Amino acid sequence: MIDGASRVGLTPAAAAPGPAKPAVVQKQFAAFLKEALNNVNDAQIQADALTEKLVRGENVQLHDVMIAAQKASIALQLTLEIRNKAIEAYQEMMRMPL
Repeated sequence: MIDGASRVGLTPAAAAPGPAKPAVVQKQFAAFLKEALNNVNDAQIQADALTEKLVRGENVQLHDVMIAAQKASIALQLTLEIRNKAIEAYQEMMRMPL
């Protein structure tokens, strides 16, 4: 899941060229979030498909189903924790005096 940032094309801050415009950064961040959510959704869909195949008695290994289900579960938990941290950061900023 951590290597997902490299697949989306994000670069470390030290390697980024010059100051970026806010609109560009916003689009990059939005693209990163969309890609990350699509990856979580794909993991859930794959786990569901493998589970259905197992239930129907098709040739699928139980350990493959369990691994896919755990990957999907961990990805969803990570997504929820990131959301919680973002909300917490927003609330903390709103509590700051001007």
